[in-house]
Amino acid sequence: MSGNPFIIVAIDGGAASGKSTTSRMLSERFDLLQSDTGSYYRAVTSEMLRRGVSPGDIGSVNGALEQMRLGTRIVGRSAEIEISGHTPGDEIRSGEVNEAVSHYAAMPEVRAALLGYQRGLADAARRGGFRGLVMEGRDIGSVIFPDADFRFFLHAESSERERRRAREGQQDRVAERDRIDSSRKAAPFSRPEGAVSIDTTRLTIAEVADRMAAAIAPRFAP
Repeated sequence: MSGNPFIIVAIDGGAASGKSTTSRMLSERFDLLQSDTGSYYRAVTSEMLRRGVSPGDIGSVNGALEQMRLGTRIVGRSAEIEISGHTPGDEIRSGEVNEAVSHYAAMPEVRAALLGYQRGLADAARRGGFRGLVMEGRDIGSVIFPDADFRFFLHAESSERERRRAREGQQDRVAERDRIDSSRKAAPFSRPEGAVSIDTTRLTIAEVADRMAAAIAPRFAP
């Protein structure tokens, strides 16, 4: 085994299951580039809404996607998406985007547009000198990186996830988003076969991260 392994960690799960925070913690612990793919779909959704493009108008969606130039800005250990040179801000967490994101994310055209971009972040991590990539979303271990070195699936009771969103000052119907994402034809949201499942309902975020880190740490052992 190489003394300097490069690893890919895939974290899937529903909204407010703990994906983003644990991916950031693992990024810091192991010097991995962190990728929040949910923010990419939110950014594309925000841009579609800004353009007045409805998810029901496939022609207009395809036209908008063709005009979007996707790039990456690495800030610290995070890979932030750029759309035509612009890095989206807090607008991607708005209630309007929360309501619409699953509808755009269900479109095969949108998922296809982001597929290559997301896979390309492994090369971005290598170029940046990181020890690996930790990517979180809803189809990472099943579609984006099915051969990832480590695959985790986080889940929690919907009532607890609603409370977490409320504590963040957000309104997000997590159960409804899960229903839409689970029933879409393109890369439906589900637990990837073989992924390590962790119920985060009654665990602290540090406990969740520690369980994941315990599996990863031996890969970097001298």
